Amino acid sequence: MDLYSYLGNSEIGAIEEIYQKFLKNPDSLDKSWHDFFKGFEFARANFNPETLAGKTLEYDKEVKVLNLIEGYRRRGHLFTLTNPVRNRRKYLPTLGLENFGLSEADMDTVFQAGKDIGIGPAPLKNIIEFLQQTYCLSIGAEYLYIRDPRVVKWLQDKMESTRNTPNFSTEEKKHFYNHLVQAVGFEQFIHKKFVGQKRFSLEGAESTIPALNAVIEKGSELGIEEFIIGMAHRGRLNVLTNILKKPYEDIFREFAAINYDEDTSLGDVKYHLGYNNTICTDSGREVKLNLVPNPSHLETVGPVVQGIARAKIRKDYNRSFNRLAAIIIHGDAAIAAQGVVYETIQMSQLDGYKTDGTIHIVINNQVGFTTNYLEARSSTYCTDVAKVTLSPVFHVNGDDVEGLIYTVKLAMEFRQTFHRDVFIDILCYRRYGHNEGDEPRFTQPLLYKAINQHPNPRDVYKAKLIKQDVLSVDEARQHEKNFDELLEQKLELAQTSQTIKIRQFLKKEWEGFRYAKNGDVFCPVNTAIPKELLLHLANQINHLPPEKKFFAKVHKIVEDRREMVLNDKLDWALGELLAYATLMIEGHPVRLSGQDSERGTFSHRHAAFVLEDSDQKYFPLKSLIEKKAPFHVFNSLLSEYATLGFEYGYACAMPNGLNIWEAQFGDFHNVAQVIIDQYISSAEEKWGLMNGLVMYLPHGYEGQGPEHSSARIERFLTLCAKNNIQVAVPSTPANLFHLLRRQIIRDFRLPLIIFTPKSLLRNPKCTSAIKEFSENGFQEIIDDNQVYPLKVTQIICCYGKLYYELLDRRSELKNFSTAIIRVEQLYPFPAEQLTQIIRQYTHATRWVWAQEEPENMGAWSFVQRIYKDFEFLPICRPASGSPAAGLVEIHKMRQKKILDKAFLQCNCERVNLYCNMQCDHFRTSDLALDLEKK
Repeated sequence: MDLYSYLGNSEIGAIEEIYQKFLKNPDSLDKSWHDFFKGFEFARANFNPETLAGKTLEYDKEVKVLNLIEGYRRRGHLFTLTNPVRNRRKYLPTLGLENFGLSEADMDTVFQAGKDIGIGPAPLKNIIEFLQQTYCLSIGAEYLYIRDPRVVKWLQDKMESTRNTPNFSTEEKKHFYNHLVQAVGFEQFIHKKFVGQKRFSLEGAESTIPALNAVIEKGSELGIEEFIIGMAHRGRLNVLTNILKKPYEDIFREFAAINYDEDTSLGDVKYHLGYNNTICTDSGREVKLNLVPNPSHLETVGPVVQGIARAKIRKDYNRSFNRLAAIIIHGDAAIAAQGVVYETIQMSQLDGYKTDGTIHIVINNQVGFTTNYLEARSSTYCTDVAKVTLSPVFHVNGDDVEGLIYTVKLAMEFRQTFHRDVFIDILCYRRYGHNEGDEPRFTQPLLYKAINQHPNPRDVYKAKLIKQDVLSVDEARQHEKNFDELLEQKLELAQTSQTIKIRQFLKKEWEGFRYAKNGDVFCPVNTAIPKELLLHLANQINHLPPEKKFFAKVHKIVEDRREMVLNDKLDWALGELLAYATLMIEGHPVRLSGQDSERGTFSHRHAAFVLEDSDQKYFPLKSLIEKKAPFHVFNSLLSEYATLGFEYGYACAMPNGLNIWEAQFGDFHNVAQVIIDQYISSAEEKWGLMNGLVMYLPHGYEGQGPEHSSARIERFLTLCAKNNIQVAVPSTPANLFHLLRRQIIRDFRLPLIIFTPKSLLRNPKCTSAIKEFSENGFQEIIDDNQVYPLKVTQIICCYGKLYYELLDRRSELKNFSTAIIRVEQLYPFPAEQLTQIIRQYTHATRWVWAQEEPENMGAWSFVQRIYKDFEFLPICRPASGSPAAGLVEIHKMRQKKILDKAFLQCNCERVNLYCNMQCDHFRTSDLALDLEKK
């Protein structure tokens, strides 16, 4: 029931009760009741019923004027003059007087409602003029959906106190013009000197440059010392030179260079490169600027920016969110359609991921490649995703540089005050097609007819300043000429060399680390920890504070873990937690993030225990007495793409820490394939970007069907080259322990993909003795120590849980002539080690590569390609488009077949290949007969 229906059907006493609540705490009421009683109080304060008896009409008109004011605040943005090259769409109802029960006859009537906008009693025409100027000119504001009255009032007061109209000094205006001269002049110079080359011009949106400068200036004034910036390719070269101060000659050289210097690998196109610099603002403050490298995949850089920002806030600014801010520059088509934007914005207020507010700037060209904006979204605005987190949105005419600068300063102040995201939608245009060689009139003839006749923002503003006598024609001409001459000099300097060097991103953060060289990954690393210390740490991990009350099963988990230590059989969870603990006491922070990562998808980790009858959590690792670095574990939102991007960014800025992203199931990483392809596997080769992120991907065939079996090992192995990543499948808790420690102790970083187990988490054979933690290091290959080499006639190489199933079958058959070798690191592939181990089995005549995955998946194709010393016989599932069977019985049958063939129990003719499901062995097997009967 709505408010007015309720009023008509309610007891007076009930309304009185609500009114009393309003008097005590107005913000405690629903907005409709809050506004109702606010109007009631307004009337009581401004009208005396005794002296105004019989003036019901005036009361009614006052309420109508209040409704008009509310209409402008709520819907004024729909009727603004924000589009520089198009007429706005028509929206109904309009803000016309007739739609509020008013008429032209009321224009000269003085209304008390003028007090609500701060101008006092005023004629209606003055009230409308105020509202038009505030809400319907070059700036449109959306904010009344925000549910916090404090935020609404702050925004309302800021905008209405200034009428959303800037008042800048002559010097400030000349400063803005100077930025436009640089922005426009740079683009025109490149267009003239490098004809036909792609640069993804900013032309039509050059006011972005003075706007960005204003954000940085205002931010530094409010205490921000560093900005992390993410943007796509459009306008990137302009931002690099005119904001981050990358030398013009470096940009020009990138247009004409023919090779990189010897320290640079393949590199990337110039409009994808990152850059760091420290600049000095106009007020003399130093500010660090970081433009993050990005791929062509629009909006992918967003979560990476957030991760870098979060890490630096923690590491460099002692968790002071007011000293660093993120800026993300979007395109209109991308922000409206790319799902990663929604995922990233949903992080903005989460404890494990928030950066306390991002400045979102949208370069709104009103077209996506060739697609008209009306075909590119269903929403009214491209920025409507902002409403998900109740973030204010400002729509600004890109030709009004002063209005834009006023708005971004307001946005920066909002961020510092409320620590929330804010969006600035710059309505502009794209002077050329998607790139400079594209013909936009094929698809947008009317739009580009208007654009071709439209002056650039510099010339628009120049005309305004000349009219205001701020600038003369000769001054403007000379200013533009001087800048053009400067660029000519820089071009000549650029032409002295045709070799370019890609500057390492975040170089200072990576001091003390080096790029990995060939062979580095196989150099032994001392990762062992003394037994006494391990037992001491295990005792702390397996302790529950007696003053806290826990669920009974929690006590059982801890008791079981204590028992494991006493019995010298540590399981996977203990091996993992001990790895974290030992790194923490050595000064390395640990961060683990993923869906359900606190408990673990398979309820094995229990890094946090929830107190009974409470939402409080106890983290044993946070209570370590000797810790020198923090431990953080976060249950992420149900996102892979943005969360993996965030964690990659976090690891970029936290090289000394162990940073882990965990998939709920291993194959879910494919939702984040863009991050894997564009950053994890290739960022070092493209951008010189080092990163030590660890990925946990649960993997193993246990009959859970196609989606929960394979973590797609083959996809990662396809990406492997030049020691770019590490791929491992550890099969024991101790080897996981050493693998994690090795990742951090070495003086270089490579992304590490770990295929983690599921059923092995509780397999009693998958345990490690304390000695294995205190004496050994990570083993890329684990030899078989249960057989006598001279009696071995068959060698089976495998990885993961299949090893334990092969072990059980060998024991069952009492087969002492088969050695089972575990390959724990698939890349870089330990070929020399494997060959040395195999050669000790001098009587072996059959070499098998066994895996659970189909022939075209898993590691087989990769091993076949790179390993030539011995010719393996593959034993695996038949090639398939789907990773696994859906029925448990078929899974069991196929798993049994792998084990049978591994031990020569399948007698089909094609023993050296893949016998099909109808071979003699299976027609006569009990399982197959049983299946046929069913």
